[in-house]
Amino acid sequence: MLHGPEPLAHIRRYTFVLLEALAPRLAAAKFQLAFFEALGPEGMALLWELASASRVMGLPVIFDGKRGDIGSTAEAYARAYLEAFPGSALTVNPYLGLDALKPFFQAASRTGGGVFVLAKTSNPGSGFIQDLPVEGRPLYLYLAEALEREGEGYREGTWSRVGMVVGATYPEAVARVRERAPHAPLLLPGVGAQGGKPLKGEGLLLAASRALYYPGGRPDLKAALEAAEALLKALVE
Repeated sequence: MLHGPEPLAHIRRYTFVLLEALAPRLAAAKFQLAFFEALGPEGMALLWELASASRVMGLPVIFDGKRGDIGSTAEAYARAYLEAFPGSALTVNPYLGLDALKPFFQAASRTGGGVFVLAKTSNPGSGFIQDLPVEGRPLYLYLAEALEREGEGYREGTWSRVGMVVGATYPEAVARVRERAPHAPLLLPGVGAQGGKPLKGEGLLLAASRALYYPGGRPDLKAALEAAEALLKALVE
């Protein structure tokens, strides 16, 4: 994640140093596309540099862009991230329906990557749509069941390439989605700055962006390493 008033050269230097320091403590590197896009062409060039460096360090890459559209536009988004950077994952929006998601699923299958579909997001207002009742259950659970069925065609062993985003700020929702979708990897944003607590379980990928990148609202390598150690300790206690 990138934000703040620092010149791009300072952002680049700090991010590379932080990434290298944190790499042994991370399961993956997640890049929020909006912050790179806001920096213009230089920001997008930095994104590809960091993604490549992450792979060299042995870290899978998740592009957090929440993309979603129909037909050829969805295919173009899939080419831009899943096919241009094989083995990566992308967050996508399901609002347009399952047919709009298939180009992403198919691209992930071809390239050895993954897709995380927004199910129950971490923000306080997520229930406005995601908790609406559908056939006796919240919409996010209706979606989780549909994605579990869809994901059967993209399974390799225990886990599907079709995952979901479920906010760590809603631990009960995480448990309910896991019950309905036992083969879906779950990306859990909201740990740290948004108040979510580390959750334990197979196939759970915790996302602590601000807490690790800008602890206390500013670049601080020492504080970031301490925050990472605290999260890891919470997972093994």
